[in-house]
Amino acid sequence: MKKFYKNKKILITGGTGLIGRQLVNQLLSYGAKLTVVSLDTPYDLNAKIKFIKKDLRDFNNCLKVCKNIDYVFHLAGVKGSPRMTLKKPASFMTPTLMFSINMMEAARRQKVKRYLFTSSIGVYSPRKRLLEGDVWKTFPSKKDYIPGWTKRICELQAEAFKIEYNFKNVSIVRPANVYGPFDNFDETNGMVIPSLISKAFKSKKYLKVWGDGSEIRDFIYSTDVAKGMAMTLYEGIKYPINLGSGKGVSIRTIAEVIAKSVPNGPLKVSWDKSKPSGDKIRLMNVTKAIKMGFKANIDIVTGIKNTINWYINSKQYKRYNAFSEKF
Repeated sequence: MKKFYKNKKILITGGTGLIGRQLVNQLLSYGAKLTVVSLDTPYDLNAKIKFIKKDLRDFNNCLKVCKNIDYVFHLAGVKGSPRMTLKKPASFMTPTLMFSINMMEAARRQKVKRYLFTSSIGVYSPRKRLLEGDVWKTFPSKKDYIPGWTKRICELQAEAFKIEYNFKNVSIVRPANVYGPFDNFDETNGMVIPSLISKAFKSKKYLKVWGDGSEIRDFIYSTDVAKGMAMTLYEGIKYPINLGSGKGVSIRTIAEVIAKSVPNGPLKVSWDKSKPSGDKIRLMNVTKAIKMGFKANIDIVTGIKNTINWYINSKQYKRYNAFSEKF
């Protein structure tokens, strides 16, 4: 892969975020010439990287950042908990569609050679094993309905471009539940691992968690996802591919690991069963990724401890938050 990426002009949208930062590091190690576009304030970015602060809801901005680019990794989007996307679905749907539709159209017009779109586990219906080809046989989970359909629409854009414009070199990855450094640690709209880490740091004796902890999820560390993305574009995979661990971990286990690992721990986990919980089980079938040569290497305990250590040293890091944006 190093030879493939060396000296290539690569654009990463959302390159200051959870997965983007890890992808930046990986592609830099391959000798790529990187441009990062984001609404975040850059935090400790390598001096070799060209950083552009642009709003990709403006199509002209997308045209500008795609000019003279070889490959695009489109990671920019809105990340929030199912609870928040149920409460503020338009705050997820509108910018996500605008970012994604604008960027793929701009990449096509600027003759970008390869393009990767970041979809989501949210496109799937609830079931024990999530297989790529089953998506269009079902509907997204009611607890992830609008985000799921939003990502499905963006995937259809790639299909439409392939049919009408012969814009074939689009890869689609569907990551599982991603966590790690540079995540959104907001307790009100962050995903389960970062929000529980934030809550645990403020707790004295008890870590209070919604539900009973029985839900099973597929979690994957951000560096593993970045590795899978780089492999997918390199291989020129033209069908959607799951990037997950393929292993189930209960929310109870997640809470207990966090409660034991924070500096003010060990905390006792307290379950609020009066509060709603998510779908019971959602695990990815990762057979296609394995055939590509992909393997998730970071186990859940190591990943959570790494994330906590980063959080201790980086509490000043603030991400752009679409759910708090005011017009």
